[in-house]
Amino acid sequence: MVSVVEYVIAWLGANAGKLIWLAAVFVAAFVISKLVSRALRTLLDRSQVPSASIFINLARVLIWTIAVAMVLQPVFGINPTTLVTALGVGGVAISLGMKDTIANVIGGFGLMLGKVVQPGDLVTVAGTTGVVKDITWRHTVVKARSGDEIVIPNSVLNTSSLERVTEASEGCTTVPFTLKSGTDLDAASMRIIAAVGKATAQYAADGNPPLVKFTGFSPYGVEGEIMVFAKPGVFSSTVRDAAVRSLAGADFLEQRAATGE
Repeated sequence: MVSVVEYVIAWLGANAGKLIWLAAVFVAAFVISKLVSRALRTLLDRSQVPSASIFINLARVLIWTIAVAMVLQPVFGINPTTLVTALGVGGVAISLGMKDTIANVIGGFGLMLGKVVQPGDLVTVAGTTGVVKDITWRHTVVKARSGDEIVIPNSVLNTSSLERVTEASEGCTTVPFTLKSGTDLDAASMRIIAAVGKATAQYAADGNPPLVKFTGFSPYGVEGEIMVFAKPGVFSSTVRDAAVRSLAGADFLEQRAATGE
C-alpha cells in the first residue's frame, strides 16, 4: 500500500516542472509589479499627469492578468481562449452585478483624464470641503481640515457639482458684531483689526490679515463682521474663538444679549 508520503513525493516529482513554472511566473510578476509601480509613480510625479493610485493599480492588474494567463495552460490545462469565451457568456450577468463598481472605475478615469479633479486640489463636493488626497479605481479620498478623510465613490463625484476653492476662502471664518450708534466706523475698524490680528496671529494664514466689512443697520447700531483666515491645519472654530475673545468687552461694541423679540 502506497503511503501518503510516497504519494506526495510521487506527485511532486510528476509535477515538478509545472510547480517551478508557477513559482517562477508569480515571483517574476511580483517583482515586475513592484518595479513598474515605483517607476510609474516616479514618472507621474515628474510629469503633468496627475499622480493617483488608479493608474498604478491598473498597471498591477494588467501584470497579474498576464501572469495568470501564462500559467493557465501549462499548469492547470486551461486554455485562456476558452476561459475568455466562458467569461464573455457570463459577462452580462457579471456586469449587472458589478454595475456600481464599473461606474466607479469609468468615473475615476473620466475625472483623471479630463483633469476635472487631481490629488492636491482643494474642492467642495457633496457638502464636503477638503484636499483631494487620492483617486483610486473605485473612490476618491478627500481630507477635510479637521483631519477626517471622506471617501466619495467616483460615480457620485462624477455626477455631483464640484467647486474648486482657494485656501483663503476655505479657511475663512466670520465673527459678526454691532457697533454702538455714533461710533466712528474707520476708528472702530482699525481697533477691531488690531485686536483680532494680535489674538489670532498664531492661527491666521500668512499674508491674509483680518478684514472688516459693514453689512447693515439695526436698532442697536451699525452691523458688520470681521473675516479671519485660518492657516492650514487650524480649525475654523479655534481662530473664531480667539477673535471673539479679543472683542469681548470692547466699549465700542454693542454686546446686548439676544432676547428673541
